[in-house]
Amino acid sequence: QVQLRESGPGLVNASQTLSLTCTVSGGSITTNYYYWSWIRQPPGKGLEWIGYIAYNGNIYLSPSLKSRTSISRDTSKNQFTLQLSSVTPEDTAVYYCARGSRGVPSNYDEYDYWGQGTQVTVSS
Repeated sequence: QVQLRESGPGLVNASQTLSLTCTVSGGSITTNYYYWSWIRQPPGKGLEWIGYIAYNGNIYLSPSLKSRTSISRDTSKNQFTLQLSSVTPEDTAVYYCARGSRGVPSNYDEYDYWGQGTQVTVSS
């Protein structure tokens, strides 16, 4: 059973960098051919795909957030991380990490395992 768990600060000041870590257990983040995404849901809105890092280390980012997003991984810890810079209150959301295996990463039916989500609030 694969489990994902998000961790990081729940409150970030505007203009700072949001940093979150997803710790994966029960499966390796280097296993063919999975990809590991960051997804968020602002209050009252739908899910928004942020980006993913694939099993081979390739990274794909949402064009709308690409200029502010960095995703990396630590295979020794079986973790991957999200950094979102220059945050504003519009970045307030529940942030999820999730595992996908095929298809379009913004098709959320493609994900088989999700973290429980972590609330991040950006204060102005």
